[in-house]
Amino acid sequence: MLISPSKIEPFKNLELLAKKVVEGFITGLHKSPFHGFSVEFAEHRLYNTGESTRHIDWKLFARSEKLFVKRYEEETNLRCQIVIDTSASMQFPKDSENTKLKFSVYSAAALCELLKQQRDAFGLTLFNKEITNHLPAKGTPLHKKLILNTLEELLDDKSEHKETSAASALNQIAEIIHQRSLVVIFSDMFENDAHNEELFSALQHLKYKKHEVVLFHVVDKSKELEFEFENKPYHFIDLESGEEIKLNPSQIKEQYQKSINEFKEQLILKCGHYKIDYVEADINKGFDNILYTYLVKRQMMSK
Repeated sequence: MLISPSKIEPFKNLELLAKKVVEGFITGLHKSPFHGFSVEFAEHRLYNTGESTRHIDWKLFARSEKLFVKRYEEETNLRCQIVIDTSASMQFPKDSENTKLKFSVYSAAALCELLKQQRDAFGLTLFNKEITNHLPAKGTPLHKKLILNTLEELLDDKSEHKETSAASALNQIAEIIHQRSLVVIFSDMFENDAHNEELFSALQHLKYKKHEVVLFHVVDKSKELEFEFENKPYHFIDLESGEEIKLNPSQIKEQYQKSINEFKEQLILKCGHYKIDYVEADINKGFDNILYTYLVKRQMMSK
């Protein structure tokens, strides 16, 4: 087995609760958008002539002389769709044991283990220029095994020059997930500058469809954001296009940092505006540290 069970075992005891209402199919931990007569009182509504008197609030009738029925809010399970960017840039640093893709795969596996313990439904979507694999959310043991096998296959994927079109893929995902879900995205979000607005619009599309969205912005912070290289000539290769350039990093460092920081600030701003959880996921800190910190923080804020 490529995914070490010992690395994902610690996540069994955590919780991943929905902040917004979700649509599920069994009783679980999360608020449902549908009302029934179970679990937790939600509100009163006027009694309609002819319906059952079973849930009339007689104490309220004694005070108001009006008939009101108690409405309750069901607790339901979560539907979670895990989305992973598998484009070539996610294999950075090339030929390393600690790539952005490996970080994403292990994070996804840990989430699957956690969701399995909660009896929640979860699915997996992979994309580069377009969606390459879509497994809708289910809660069966066989489905969990299928997802883990798919994740392990990703660790063996050495395909080169797979370009990214996150905007297009996320728009597709917004349309094919038909029930309100928690959508957890693992991506470096790197696209051509001209497509940034399309990328932000795709994130907004997911929110428009009433999904709760968490974005793990997976980066090698020291290299990709801070551009920390020694002061000597390097041979840089674009993993997606194959384009090559030779230069000394000091020649472009200032301009590079300015551009990448502007993009990051825009991304954080848009996520805040759309009420999307933005998580900077520096692969050098380890998937377990990043994911554990986020889940504990989320759990505390849900109380």
